[in-house]
Amino acid sequence: MRGQKGSKTLTIYIGSESMIVREHVPLAPLTTLAVGGPARYFIEAQTEPDVREAVEFARARGLRLFVLGGGSNLLVADAGFDGVVLKIGLPGCEQTDDGNDAIFTVSAGEDWDTFVAKAVSEDCAGVECLSGIPGSVGGTPVQNVGAYGQEVSETIREVVVLNRQTLQTRVFSSSECGFAYRASIFNTTDRDRYIILRASFALRRGGNPKIHYADLQKRFADSATPTLAQVRDAVREIRRSKAMLIVPGGDDSRSAGSFFKNPVVPLKELEGLDSMLHSRGLVLPNFPAENGFRKLSAAWLVEHAGFAKGYTRGAAGISTRHALAIINRGGATAAEIMALKDEIQTRVRDEFGIELQPEPMFLGF
Repeated sequence: MRGQKGSKTLTIYIGSESMIVREHVPLAPLTTLAVGGPARYFIEAQTEPDVREAVEFARARGLRLFVLGGGSNLLVADAGFDGVVLKIGLPGCEQTDDGNDAIFTVSAGEDWDTFVAKAVSEDCAGVECLSGIPGSVGGTPVQNVGAYGQEVSETIREVVVLNRQTLQTRVFSSSECGFAYRASIFNTTDRDRYIILRASFALRRGGNPKIHYADLQKRFADSATPTLAQVRDAVREIRRSKAMLIVPGGDDSRSAGSFFKNPVVPLKELEGLDSMLHSRGLVLPNFPAENGFRKLSAAWLVEHAGFAKGYTRGAAGISTRHALAIINRGGATAAEIMALKDEIQTRVRDEFGIELQPEPMFLGF
């Protein structure tokens, strides 16, 4: 592998193939928080061979490699990232039939909400409640993205990945992905081992929408079973009302969505917390989780720890419409975002004994 360096780009040759590598590329414009410094090297992969070449480029130079999708769940340090940022731009969406299921095989670089819109337009159920979530398809299996009563693990059939060490592809079945609440093997046990290339989703052709979320049940309480399109529209409206829909130019648009996960605790721990809160005249909203655990409302914990919607800390703040959305009010630094995160975590821990876990990834810290 050899390169000819210019002021801002490198042209890397591998055999007869070439790949453009850009230097010192600002990352803030590529994230929904619009915060952070540059990448030392930046590569955008449009094909699977591009992905392999990027891995080889980083490996040959002993550099760290970070895989960037839609930038919707990411906070970049002010100093940037002294390594290689690989932007996954792999395009493509194919549809086949398997009995009553429609199988959508979607490349990692496709926009997630565009895929959801296509599925709904084809009258295929299973992802309608995940409408309006920013980012790319490749990021959804990593975190087992979920909202309004649905998770991608309910419909994912297969995930095709590239092993960073062997540069070989592998197919994971849904059961092999180790899906849990906001987790998979791709962000836990095998973090940084695989790069997701594409995923297959088995959706129910002609299926009914899932209306388990309270706001959706309330909205459609007096009507017949809504269509998938009506549920998609309702979800997007709800997300917009909570500043969880990225609207360019909106006051709350520069965010990473929910900054903290809803804590999941054993029932016994919840009972002790409930007893303490009862003496203060408070009731903590909670919901069933797997294996008898209970999921607590992180938004409630944040607000009752003293962080009202609209709270500000310099150029960082909390959305005026959702307590879990930390926002860049304009010109915020990553240091300011982190300081607000730390302040919230500390106060919630001191008030309730609960350690809030962030949802976004942190790059360059």
